[in-house]
Amino acid sequence: PSYKAQEEGAVRLPPQGTVARGHLPYPYAADEVDAASRQRNPLPRTRANLVRGQDRYNTFCIVCHGPAGEGDGSVVPQFPRPPTLQSEKVRDYTDGRIFHVITKGQNLMPSYASQIPEQDRWAI
Repeated sequence: PSYKAQEEGAVRLPPQGTVARGHLPYPYAADEVDAASRQRNPLPRTRANLVRGQDRYNTFCIVCHGPAGEGDGSVVPQFPRPPTLQSEKVRDYTDGRIFHVITKGQNLMPSYASQIPEQDRWAI
């Protein structure tokens, strides 16, 4: 039978296991940091990707982490100071771990998966 879009029964749930075109679900849970850290950055290290990553950092990350990653962003007076990205610990993070933190969040930092497309998270 034909339905109008707002009619009862018009909305169907997709079959279980359906994946939207162009989208693969992220395979790691928030607590699977070690496994996620082994991911390799698929983007080549080009000037264009570095510039894109800097632009995305300046759009999404700078307000908390600050221009040089020292945790001195503009929201720090109202919110707890995030850790510096310049510490030896964080500088030793793999690209996969940084991608995982941006994707799933960590401590007070929420997930940015819905705001930052996958390619841009890798660029950051």
